[in-house]
Amino acid sequence: MKPSTLLLAVLIFTVGAQPAFAQHEPPKPGLEFIFEATVTLDPPREVGITKYGKRRIIGINGGTFNGPNIKGVVLPGGADWQTVRQDGTADLVANYSLQTDDGVIIYIQNEGIRTASPEVLARLAKGEDVPPSEYYMRTSAKFEVETGSPYDWLNKAVVISTGIRRANSVILHFYKVL
Repeated sequence: MKPSTLLLAVLIFTVGAQPAFAQHEPPKPGLEFIFEATVTLDPPREVGITKYGKRRIIGINGGTFNGPNIKGVVLPGGADWQTVRQDGTADLVANYSLQTDDGVIIYIQNEGIRTASPEVLARLAKGEDVPPSEYYMRTSAKFEVETGSPYDWLNKAVVISTGIRRANSVILHFYKVL
């Protein structure tokens, strides 16, 4: 076979063949509601302007959570360590614990952002009740729970949440990504 004929045969085969990744498509994610948490907060403690932005710490002093297959209380003692960027966007890093009604302790690390226009952020800072459609508050949560407990599935799930900021609390809806 002449080199030009071989090249033509390779091109025809390559163009006509589908690569392995084209035969299957990754699944599109869905969401399954897990629970709603109302987390009560202490007033912010301002650290000040640091090399990363305005730093503040907001203590978590309690709350409740409730969903189709899980419910309990938010334990006091956690906090949200926030860094506020120059544009007002808050980077959220909250670490706290939950206790289910059947006594299981769940550690949660929840990271995300809250952002909006400067006017909306000013209203939130004053403690006004701002509709959540006016700002963006999303997080990604990692859970740690005792292996073998009824909630062990949280150790193996990707979880996201949407949030509402109130004057002295946040309301979070947690969803398992399917």
